[in-house]
Amino acid sequence: MDYKTVVVLAIVFLSMVSSARVVPLPIIEKPDGVVNLFDNSKYGLLQLSNGLAQTPQMGWNSWNFFACNINETLIKETADALISSGLADLGYNYVNIDDCWEALTRDAKGQLVPDSKTFPSGIKALADYVHGKGLKLGIYSSAGVFTCQVRPASLFHENDDAATWASWGVDYLKYDNCFNLGIKPIDRYPPMRDALNSTGRTIFYSLCEWGEDDPALWAGNVGNSWRTTDDITDTWESMTTIADLNDKWAAYAGPGGWNDPDMLEVGNGGMSYLEYRSHFSIWALMKAPLLVGCDVRNMTAETFEILSNKEVIAVNQDPLGIQGRKVKVSGTDDCLQVWAGPLSGTRFVVVLWNRCSEAETIQVSWDTLGLDSSIIVSIRDLWKHEDVVADAVASFGVPVDAHSCEMFILTPKLSHFEV
Repeated sequence: MDYKTVVVLAIVFLSMVSSARVVPLPIIEKPDGVVNLFDNSKYGLLQLSNGLAQTPQMGWNSWNFFACNINETLIKETADALISSGLADLGYNYVNIDDCWEALTRDAKGQLVPDSKTFPSGIKALADYVHGKGLKLGIYSSAGVFTCQVRPASLFHENDDAATWASWGVDYLKYDNCFNLGIKPIDRYPPMRDALNSTGRTIFYSLCEWGEDDPALWAGNVGNSWRTTDDITDTWESMTTIADLNDKWAAYAGPGGWNDPDMLEVGNGGMSYLEYRSHFSIWALMKAPLLVGCDVRNMTAETFEILSNKEVIAVNQDPLGIQGRKVKVSGTDDCLQVWAGPLSGTRFVVVLWNRCSEAETIQVSWDTLGLDSSIIVSIRDLWKHEDVVADAVASFGVPVDAHSCEMFILTPKLSHFEV
């Protein structure tokens, strides 16, 4: 049985077992020069054991647009907007407060307290409001002595702070890396995992270590997601660089624990519509967390169109849970790219990404996907929402605008393939 036969059989097998998968799958042997789309060999036994993140988290975070300019009214209005816009129904269910929610010091008992001017009703009342909308509330701290904005943080206070958040009804913790006293991340992040687990409340644990000590190598038994890069900014250069850096760690992600290339910048104004569409497409393919970073109370129609694409979201939330990756590059400075990954139901997702300065035609060959060139494949366009080819053979290509991408589902017709 040759490699291409094994690839097709593997799609079927992985689709059947994905819901129960918590241990590494064997690498599928491949000939030299072929990217192994199924390589999640570094995805290990998940010891966090909180049952969360079977697919990447979705929701909203306050930092990218609002930074420190937050208050409880904004958080409530954001929760309302997620509901009224329909984004919550699409899976965006975490409402995550980032830095600056706290008072500048702990209280007399050494406990964290919210800033009384901006969160006068307290975090518990805010959590109750968010929960009343059917959503979940996230909070922020740092694995250091201060947060990045110099508020009290949780190093050496892990048990007390975890108990406080649990008592407030918090559902998610983003745990940053500032003012860390030079202590190695592998020593600073597990204590919070243990503290969260000991509260008896199920809390999503998001490690924000900036990728400095390669958390993909060790965070699979610590958190539900781990940042693989420095902070994103709302520029084409930042977004593309971060996509490339995150791609390196594709084999380490899977249900329960995901690589995190940082939050979405879609809608914040620094990129074009086509660049934002590329940003969202690649994040979805990479099984990255889809955490909206714009002001959802005032979205443009174009921003909503991108964030609400059900077919692209379905790629991100596919239960097979294997991160897609860059599989072919060509052109000047490798600016013509093919990214791809396997999906449940014997399908592939393919993104043809033009990072060049002019429109170009990009092709994907079946060999790139590990398929025999004789297999007949049907093709669906996820941005046009239509089936575009019923019987493609050997390869497929389309013109792609500069700084844009096209995204497709490819479904091999296995009845035409004899094992």
